[in-house]
Amino acid sequence: MANLPQSLSMNAAAAAFGGQGQSSANPAAAVGGAQGGNKDRKMQSAEQLVLDLSNPELRENALLELSKLQKRELFQDLAPLLWNSFGTIAALLQEIVSIYPVLSPPTLTPTQSNRVCNALALLQCVASHADTRMLFLKAQMPLYLYPFLNTTSKSRPFEYLRLTSLGVIGALVKVDDTEVISFLLSTEIIPLCLRTMEMGSELSKTVATFIVQKILLDDVGLDYICTTAERFFAVGRVLGNMVESLAEQPSSRLLKHIIRCYLRLSDNSRACDALRSCLPDILRDATFSSCLREDPTARRWLQQLLLNVQVQGPRVPLQAGAGFDHMLASQLN
Repeated sequence: MANLPQSLSMNAAAAAFGGQGQSSANPAAAVGGAQGGNKDRKMQSAEQLVLDLSNPELRENALLELSKLQKRELFQDLAPLLWNSFGTIAALLQEIVSIYPVLSPPTLTPTQSNRVCNALALLQCVASHADTRMLFLKAQMPLYLYPFLNTTSKSRPFEYLRLTSLGVIGALVKVDDTEVISFLLSTEIIPLCLRTMEMGSELSKTVATFIVQKILLDDVGLDYICTTAERFFAVGRVLGNMVESLAEQPSSRLLKHIIRCYLRLSDNSRACDALRSCLPDILRDATFSSCLREDPTARRWLQQLLLNVQVQGPRVPLQAGAGFDHMLASQLN
């Protein structure tokens, strides 16, 4: 392919010539050459599948097969191929926007959900790759996923759609890049994640909370959340509700992300002052002792959080619209 990265073409040529020429003299080289040739054949197959994406009649099968490949050894090579191949990203976007009409009223079928999620899996591959990540952002690609995150139906097709969309955003925030965080904060990602944290499945809640956690761990993200009381209380209220629900249906993985979010919020002095009065009581007692027994990291985070917010004084409930100064005044009265 004309758009195939040069490194892929060179690697393919090296495998083809190097493997054959050294096979008789060096058995190890022969094995390496055979493996290289096998990868070369798989890459050629991937190239054809990428071409098939531009053909509406072949696209469904290509999406399925490529979504399998992106989970395997060709993952690193696939993203540049997808991004640089003519018409490929447009084909993936066509798959995404074609689903918009069935979002409301919610009539998404399992078949439709599976197909668009295969397209989203390829976008996650692009979002994860160092060579294509920023191109992905500059093209405003995450915005095409937001209608999926804005859905409220709890049916399996919709849940799968939200979870896969969150996976794309999660792939972006994993890299700890302030530019990525700044881009996401310029969009509505925080309220969309909070919505999922309130009504999604356990797995969707976990991924959405992880995204909020990664945003908070960046100084830009922490400042953004703590700049206004409204933003802090929006996040704090959802985290608190999740903690209360986990008392009935524990999830150590989800609880760990929630604790890390609280701990990071306590790094901001005004947020820490507010947390002294609104941190859920069940994080202060032994409610989650058994849940955290096998996770020393989460226990250490919780201990540090409680140390950060330890203070004597009356407790006041978390209230929307109340400012940080109001919270402090309530403690002094």
